[in-house]
Amino acid sequence: MNQSEIKNLIQELVEKTLVKTSNITIAEDPSGNIWFSVEVSEPRFFIDREGEALSALNHLVRRIIEAKNPTVDSIHPKDTRNNILIDINNFQKKRVESVQAIAHMMGERARYFKSNIEIDPMPAFERRIVHEFFSTATDLKTESIGMGPRRRVVIKYIGTL
Repeated sequence: MNQSEIKNLIQELVEKTLVKTSNITIAEDPSGNIWFSVEVSEPRFFIDREGEALSALNHLVRRIIEAKNPTVDSIHPKDTRNNILIDINNFQKKRVESVQAIAHMMGERARYFKSNIEIDPMPAFERRIVHEFFSTATDLKTESIGMGPRRRVVIKYIGTL
């Protein structure tokens, strides 16, 4: 599916909830994520309960794209369905900025104490943000540990290379 088709799909799904969309913009970030920023009249339906409905919308759109492109292998580098992120009234962007601030603070702590630092358990989306944040760091590496809702990121100090 191209970006225009995905945009139409998102608009159709959002409006089936009887929430009107006023604007949908598309932008790509340096990590290669494609952001579909949706402006709606009543964002609370999507962002209440820590964005549970927004997460469900993201999941649903990815599965629909997967169903329409059954030959796309999820390991293939050109597979973009995992890089598609839907945002409602900038809720996700604020969340990303918050997680990056936590990652930065914990990374500085790992450098200062020259030790491993565990971050509190977080969902897969937020763990991915932390891993991407440290992807270019030469003195730190990240690893996810734990199972289920207790899964967390450990920032490991490895010194300068």
